Amino acid sequence: MKKRLSSSICAALLCSVPVMAFAAPVTSKFDLAIGGFVKLDYAYNSVNFGNSGGLTPGSGAIAKSGSAAGKQEQSIFTARQSRLWFKASGPELMGAKTSALIEGDFYGDTSAAPESPQFRMRLAYGSLDWANTQVIFGQNWDIFGPFTASTVDFRSGAVTGAPNNPRVPQIRVTQKINLNADNALSLVVGVQDPNQNGNNNTAASTTYGATVNGAGQVMFTSKALGTAPGYFGLPMKPLTLGVFGLYGNAKVAAAPATNRTVDSYGYGAYAFVPILRSSDGKSRAMTMSLEGQIYQAANMAFNSATAGTTYNSASAEPNPAKGYGLGAQLIFYPTQELGITAGYGRRGAINYANYAATDFQKYHEQFYTNLSYDLNAAVRVMTEYQHLETAYGRPAAGTHNIGTANVFRLAAFYFF
Repeated sequence: MKKRLSSSICAALLCSVPVMAFAAPVTSKFDLAIGGFVKLDYAYNSVNFGNSGGLTPGSGAIAKSGSAAGKQEQSIFTARQSRLWFKASGPELMGAKTSALIEGDFYGDTSAAPESPQFRMRLAYGSLDWANTQVIFGQNWDIFGPFTASTVDFRSGAVTGAPNNPRVPQIRVTQKINLNADNALSLVVGVQDPNQNGNNNTAASTTYGATVNGAGQVMFTSKALGTAPGYFGLPMKPLTLGVFGLYGNAKVAAAPATNRTVDSYGYGAYAFVPILRSSDGKSRAMTMSLEGQIYQAANMAFNSATAGTTYNSASAEPNPAKGYGLGAQLIFYPTQELGITAGYGRRGAINYANYAATDFQKYHEQFYTNLSYDLNAAVRVMTEYQHLETAYGRPAAGTHNIGTANVFRLAAFYFF
């Protein structure tokens, strides 16, 4: 009897351990905040985008008219873009406020079944903030190309004139220079990895030995036109005009240019213009903004600025893929809750002769328009139409040189 009683008590204690553990408060030695959103996407694609059909293709390739994939439609639900972040605020350091952010989503393995997606790191950085100086180290958005297309599509225009992906390991310094009470300059200088996972650094790749890139921005901001909504209608931004650029290099494995070094570079201009200003700097009702950028780049497929790193093997000297990109969008809020966005983006090749392969992308472009409505502070619904087109150079025999797709999206968000 006593033995059975002892066994019962031990079993009860063991069963209670998880409950006791979760009942205890979870704390940090620093102030810790948690946030993110749940997002459910529905996408109808007039052509087959493959396993990642909830997104437009990251390569920019659209199935050609008449091809097998071009005759197939897709109707897809996905919740992989749901996001979770943690932010910590720590002690001061040499007069600077310190903080850190870790953010992830569930696109770690797009081939996995919907019930078993992989959590992946999007952002992970520490920040030191003085009054006019900021230092960030860790993984953050690519410094090249500040424009982000405000699309329901998770690609956010990255392959059509908004190459703000991937998020890369880096260290950057931002210095604000106040010219007067209304105008300021922001100088950004940083070094960053040329690709998120280092997958260009193997000898089997077309390029290898890629070096850390240097990148920077010079932005002028002014309160003269007030503020208007930016990306997704979330930040209120003033007039912003500026330039940006990047430089690095890599070696080429393709003969006859074996072991030759080629440059990776890009430069461009950016603008954000409040057309209809916010009445108080917070309200979105009857506000409108115009945002856009244009750039030229070479050997920058790692952030989608160019449509490849293909080299002309007939040339004695390596000739990197060169391209251009442009994007612009208009965001209008007739009321605080209702947002309307329309935009265009295009990425194109410049030096066709340096693309030796068949079916190289001459250009990839998109038109998009979407509506968003905030049901309350947490719940947002959106709908979007996209038209995508890719033109191919040297098309394979017997095939078309154009691929087009029409995409219709619905999305529901819960922000927390």
